[in-house]
Parts: sequence; structure tokens; C-alpha cells
Amino acid sequence: MKKSLLSAAVALTLSANAVHAADLMFTPGEDSRFSWSSYDALKSTKLSGETISVFGPWMGDEKGNFERVVAYFEQATGAKVNYAGSDSFEQQIVIDAQAGSAPNISVFPQPGLAADLAAKGFIAPLSDTVKNAVVNDYAAGQSWVDLASFKNQKGNKEFFGVFYRADLKSLVWYSPDNFQDAGYDVPETMEDLKSLTEQIVADGGTPWCIGLGSGAATGWPATDWVEDLMLRTQPASVYDKWVTNEIKFDDPRVVGAIEEFGWFARNDDFVDGGAGAVSSTDFRDSPKGLFQSPPKCYLHRQASFIPAFFPEGTELGLDADFFYFPSYESKDLGNPVLGAGTLVSITNDSKGARAFIDFIRSPIAHELWMAQTGFISAHLKANPETYASETAKKQGEILRYATTFRFDASDLMPGKIGAGSFWTGMVDYTGGKDAKEVANDIQKTWDALK
Repeated sequence: MKKSLLSAAVALTLSANAVHAADLMFTPGEDSRFSWSSYDALKSTKLSGETISVFGPWMGDEKGNFERVVAYFEQATGAKVNYAGSDSFEQQIVIDAQAGSAPNISVFPQPGLAADLAAKGFIAPLSDTVKNAVVNDYAAGQSWVDLASFKNQKGNKEFFGVFYRADLKSLVWYSPDNFQDAGYDVPETMEDLKSLTEQIVADGGTPWCIGLGSGAATGWPATDWVEDLMLRTQPASVYDKWVTNEIKFDDPRVVGAIEEFGWFARNDDFVDGGAGAVSSTDFRDSPKGLFQSPPKCYLHRQASFIPAFFPEGTELGLDADFFYFPSYESKDLGNPVLGAGTLVSITNDSKGARAFIDFIRSPIAHELWMAQTGFISAHLKANPETYASETAKKQGEILRYATTFRFDASDLMPGKIGAGSFWTGMVDYTGGKDAKEVANDIQKTWDALK
């Protein structure tokens, strides 16, 4: 009786594995767009019988997309991967780490949290081999390594994770039809963008739709503007020191970036509804002016997620498109990109966890999600032809040509700054308060934390 039950269990397991293998999106080796050589390389790692636990923020469709990628790792290595997603990831991973029950792999939506856990010894450092691969294989590879390098328990910097999925913020959205009707060209430099802004006004139109409203988080869209402009007016090293307050918030270089934002947002002629409407307009409603007839605005700067709030039926690439928020030709700072990303780290070391990190940094792991939706990759060896849409492919190209990538500064600053006084300070600034005074107030909040 026991033997028959065991046989039934084995048969059920084999059947489940067969179904799982049959559910692979693409048969390995058949579609030449994919880097199957990086999949084949996984087969040399034998992990049959090993279970790898993964915990992260992805739920719903994102969870399904990730699990369809992970299925290939399981197929190649024989390992079993158990992924759990939670909207309380940030709180739960701290609890699990402190209790000694952390998963093998954790997917951090913000590197600041990973830095905190690394300093307490809860994250395992990665090898120089992995670090060098990221430097060589990712666009602006050193930027990604720097973002994943934190102080360990002894206060020494080590490399603690591989960035996987990226988000892009340095975008300006527009209506191709409106541009064509007005005879406007997509600007290639910040100087061109400013000239276009002035030309639209001269032609009797309004250039920009800008909205900072977001309930209790009102003001955050302006922080993205300032961060993008910091990267375009100052070297990345200045940006990095600003994030840690080594360069104070009221430093003239920071004040200058705030005033650059003001050039766009504090001119009544430049903004739909006038400068007074900027802070009261909800960010979700602000791009809708692009689609009015006649248009209430021609330009809207926002991250790659904003199409979710476009009018129903809007077709990307036809009704709406985007271009890179350009850099200043006169400043020669390359093509900086502002964004975010998910960091994959080892929080409970094992052979399988190390192999999983190798998988995550391989081209095939990127391509398999690129072929679905909601994924942009900075991996130079991942084939852009695997993107599921031209929009994603175009955003991916912006990342690939980035000379510098930096994480959203407000997400890296202490919460009372990045999710507090920086937000409210930008609302005050668009309301007419002096940039230097706003910066002084934010710095006072930072000083009070010490």
C-alpha cells in the first residue's frame, strides 16, 4: 500500500513537471531571437532536488510574468523555485531577516532598503566575477554596480546585488498628430527643447502640462524634474553627493536645478492653466491635455508608467509617443538617464541562490520578460528584437544608450526628506516661494535628523 502511494506521488510529480515544461512560452533553441546559449549554460549547474525561495514585490500579472521566466531556470537546472509576492515586502523582509527566516533570494524595489540590510549582515556579497559581468554587460554598467554597492558590517563597501527590471523616468510624451499639424520636430538637445517651448507660445499654444497633485504625496512629480535636471546640469558625482547630503540641499548647484525646473513650471505662458495650476492638478489628469482638440498642451514629462492614465483607446506610437528628456549640448554631460529598478540579492546563501543570480544576469532571463509586458532592460547582450512592443523597444534603446544611470534621488534620501520636505518644498516653489528659501527649509529638515 505504501509503495503504491509512493508510486502515485512520483507519477503525479512527473506529470506536474511535464505540464510545467509544456507551459514554457518558447521551446528552447527554436526562436533565434533569444540567447539560448545562455540558457544552455545553465544546464551545467545540477540542482535537482534543491528548492530556492524568492520573495519580492511583484503580484498579479507581474508575478505571472516573472514565474514564466523562472520556469526556464527550473527546466535547465532541475531546481524548484518558490516565488512569493507581497505588497508589504519592505516591512516583511526586515522581519524575516531579523528572525533568521529570510528567503534565499530577495527582490528589492529600492536599493536603500537593501543597503540597510547589508550593513546588518543580512545580505551576502557577490563575487567579483558577477560584478565585472555587470560592468561589461549592462549599459552604463558601472552605474548599476555603484547602485548595488553598500557598506557591510565592517563599514567596507561590497557588491550586493544584480539589477534586473528597470524603470525609465527621463521621458517627454507628446501627440505625433499635434506635432505634425504644427510642424514641430522632436528636440534632440535641451537647448532645442527650450526653443520649442518658446516657439509653441509664439504660435499661440501652450507647451506643457504639469501636475504635482497626488493626495498625501503631492509634489513628487516635481522631484523627478529636479533630479533629471541635476543630472543634466551637474556631473553624476555631484548628484551622488547631493543624495547623501555631502552636498547640501541649499548648495548653489542644487538651487540651480530647482530654478531650471522653474523655467518650465513657473511661467504662466508655458503651462496649461498657468503656473498656479501646477500644484493643484493631479498628476494622473495632467497628460490628458495632450489629447484635447485643440490641444491644451504639446508636452508632458513623466515616467514610462504614465500611459496607464491616458484616455481609453489611446494607441502608443500613433496617438501618443515619447522622446528622451534631452541633455544640454553645451554642458557635455553625455546622456544621463533617471529611473528605478529592482535589485536581486541573496538573503539566505546557497548553491541554488548563487546559480539564480547567474541566471538573472544572463541575457535569456531579460529576453523572456521582454517578450511579455512591463519590462525594460539595460542588458547590452539581450536582443531588443524580443521586446513585445515597439514602445518597450524604444524605451529599452534609451537605456542602452545611457552614459549614466541614476536611481530616483528622493527614493534614496531619508523618508522625511525624499517623501516629505522635498515634496512639500516643490509645492511651495511652484506656488512662488524663492528656490533658495525652499532649499534652505529642506536642508533644515535634514539637519534636524542628525
